[in-house]
Amino acid sequence: MSSALARAYDGNPDINQQRAAVRAKDEGVPGAKAGWLPHVNATYSAGHQVTNVSNVLGGQGAQKLVANPRGPMATVTQTLWDGNRTANSVRAAESSVLQARETMRYSELTTLQQGATAYMDVLRDMAVLDLRRQNIKVLEVQLQQTRDRFQVGEVTRTDVAQAESSLASGKADYAVAQSNLDTSVASFRRLIGIQPKQLQPAQPIEKLLPRTLDQAIMIGLAEHPQIVGALHQVDVSELQVKVAEAALLPTASVQGNVAQQLDVTGFPNYNQSYVSVVGQLNIPLYQGGSEYAAVRQAKELLGQARLAVDSQRIVVRGGIATSWGQLAASRAAIIAFQAAVKASEVALNGVREEAKVGQRTTLDVLNAQQTLLNTRVQLVTAQHDRVVGSYNVMAAIGLLSAQSLGLGVSAYDPNWHYDATKNRFIGLSTMDGR
Repeated sequence: MSSALARAYDGNPDINQQRAAVRAKDEGVPGAKAGWLPHVNATYSAGHQVTNVSNVLGGQGAQKLVANPRGPMATVTQTLWDGNRTANSVRAAESSVLQARETMRYSELTTLQQGATAYMDVLRDMAVLDLRRQNIKVLEVQLQQTRDRFQVGEVTRTDVAQAESSLASGKADYAVAQSNLDTSVASFRRLIGIQPKQLQPAQPIEKLLPRTLDQAIMIGLAEHPQIVGALHQVDVSELQVKVAEAALLPTASVQGNVAQQLDVTGFPNYNQSYVSVVGQLNIPLYQGGSEYAAVRQAKELLGQARLAVDSQRIVVRGGIATSWGQLAASRAAIIAFQAAVKASEVALNGVREEAKVGQRTTLDVLNAQQTLLNTRVQLVTAQHDRVVGSYNVMAAIGLLSAQSLGLGVSAYDPNWHYDATKNRFIGLSTMDGR
């Protein structure tokens, strides 16, 4: 189990795409910080200009001036204050990163949970298929014995037909079991990435679980990634309200220009160059009401985010209670089915002995055989459910991870990419060289 889950943690595409989503969110932080940095633009203009000049009063004729004005210009604009739009945008971007990390953690959690379930599904279906195979062999022997007894007149044709019917049903059940195993193998390969081979029995992880349901609920409400992520979304929404309100506040900036123009008018050696520094204060008065609508919309989204937290808490609480009850039921079922298997084995042996002396019919033997088979299948299923149930509880409280399971893999650290990116304001290549 551990090696299978470790492989899923390292290579499952669902997990890897969420890691990529976190890295994409990281880039929103330097993008938001750009509002604090200067904007620099450079332009170069060139053209052809013809000017006809006449001076009637001075008695001079018309004069034609030909110019080729050209030259560079550089502009630097620095925002001094923007109503705290940039500061709140940066904080919102940082909260979005934290939310994306919780989404990634939930993806890891669900993948490990599904991987454990797929592992146990394969084990269960292999055991059931083996039981069905053994049952067919037993039914074949039973049929042969019934036919032999029919030949000597100990049983009737009805007994033979009943044995033949049971064998046919057993073969049909075997085909269904084979189909179920094929489905489980396909799910295992999708989640783990390889074909299941030489799977070893797995143990439940109940020792990692809280002792009581109340403790499990308390931990889940504090640690589950969907709740923590929803709380980060509340932070994002609160800051988006402030960002929207910044559109109603004044902004201050300063702009510097440096330019040089050659051959401006057509007169020889007539060039221009200038440097300017201009401060600007912009006070918004009314822009049609769009900024007010944006503020109201942001406030509604904030209310929605807060309600989403309450909704996630209800879902998580219900999931913990359900998985806890299923785990407890599977424990009790194992004890009951173990006793049922022993009793069915004794009953089958007794019915067979009684049938030899004519006190039981062939149908009685077949029914006892089917009862034993069913209880064995139910025991295998209960053992499967106990292991899966322990993983489900661990996932429901939000603590199922590679670290808590001790998978022995290098944990993915999102801080490395974030620290390398948060103040990176130039460059096109990603951190992996793309």
